[in-house]
Amino acid sequence: MKGDAQALKSSSAPTKEPSALRRSRFRENAEAIFIAVLIALFIRTFVVQAFKIPSGSMKPTLQIGDHILVNKFAYGVKIPYLNTVLLPVGSPERGDIVVFKYPLDPRKDFIKRVIGIPGDVVEIRDKVIFVNHQRLNHDVGVFTDPHIMPGTLRPRDNLGPVSVPAGHLFVMGDNRDESFDSRFWGFVPLRDVSGKAFIIYWSWDSEGFRIRWGRLANLLR
Repeated sequence: MKGDAQALKSSSAPTKEPSALRRSRFRENAEAIFIAVLIALFIRTFVVQAFKIPSGSMKPTLQIGDHILVNKFAYGVKIPYLNTVLLPVGSPERGDIVVFKYPLDPRKDFIKRVIGIPGDVVEIRDKVIFVNHQRLNHDVGVFTDPHIMPGTLRPRDNLGPVSVPAGHLFVMGDNRDESFDSRFWGFVPLRDVSGKAFIIYWSWDSEGFRIRWGRLANLLR
C-alpha cells in the first residue's frame, strides 16, 4: 500500500504557481484582444466602415449628426493605401451615394451623390441638371436659394456641358445650393472612392439634444 501511495503521488501533475496562472490568463486575454482587433481592422478596411455626417451638403437625405455605414465591398476589394482593385465587384452608378477622398485634400472624406459616370456629358442650366442631354429626373435634390447665378460668376447654377473622363465621376450634394462638389473642384477619381453608403444606423440632433428615432435603420437611396 505504501508503494501504491508513493506511485500515485509521483504520477500527479505539478500544481501551477499563482504567478504562472496570471501569466497564462494574461496571454489568453492578449491573444483574444489581438484577434478581435485584427477582425475589426479587416472589416473596416474591406467590408464596412462607419462615418458621421458633419455638414448639411446632403440634406434632406442626410442630416448633420447622422451616423452611416458604408459598404466598402460594393465596388471591389482594394489594397489599402494603394487603392488598387484586387477583386472587381461593381462600379458606381448614377444615384449612388458614395464616400471618397476629397481630391484637393485626400486626408478628408467627402460624401456626395453620383450624377455622372465615365463618358457622361453633364450640363446645368439655371439649376436644371442634364445628363447626356436628358433632364435628370429625381426628387432628392433641393434648392434653398431662389436666385440664379450666371456661370461666368460661379458654376453653381450654370455649368458646361462637361464630359466625365474615363476613371472618374461627377458628384453633387443633394442640398444643391449649399454643396461644395464637382461643380467647383472637378471630377472624383474612381480609385479614391471608398464605398457606397447604404444605411443610417444612428442619428443625433445636437441642437435639440435628442435622438432622431425615425431616422434609425433608414436605408439610403
